[in-house]
Amino acid sequence: MNTELKQNMNKLVADLNVLYMKLHHFHWFVKGPHFFTLHEKFEELYEEVTGHNDDVAERLLQLNEKPISTLKECLELATIKEASTIGNDVEMVEELVNDLKTLDKELLTTIKLASEDGDEGTADLLLGMSESFQKHIWMLSAFIGK
Repeated sequence: MNTELKQNMNKLVADLNVLYMKLHHFHWFVKGPHFFTLHEKFEELYEEVTGHNDDVAERLLQLNEKPISTLKECLELATIKEASTIGNDVEMVEELVNDLKTLDKELLTTIKLASEDGDEGTADLLLGMSESFQKHIWMLSAFIGK
């Protein structure tokens, strides 16, 4: 595994960890007329994200690499920022859409690197994640009318 691919995979681990915590924050603090819908949706998403995170970390281990595994490392490496929104349901969804777009862009770059490295297993794993995030982006954007 080349160095850039390993770095991108660890960046994904970091971003997925931060997103996992942000989704919990949104799940706990969402308010407003969409509370029931979004409370459930945020829970669904943090459960999905934790599975993706585990898959990426385990893929690194399968390839004899070491995934980052501390909160400090995650916060230092992540592009996605910790939650800053409390209560406003539309702002939470907008922030989440932006985070998913960021993650999808990172995934597409990493898929390209994996393919160039001849690592089709990693490329395939990440492609499935990208497809899922793209669907969430579409659905959440429709939810807020964008």
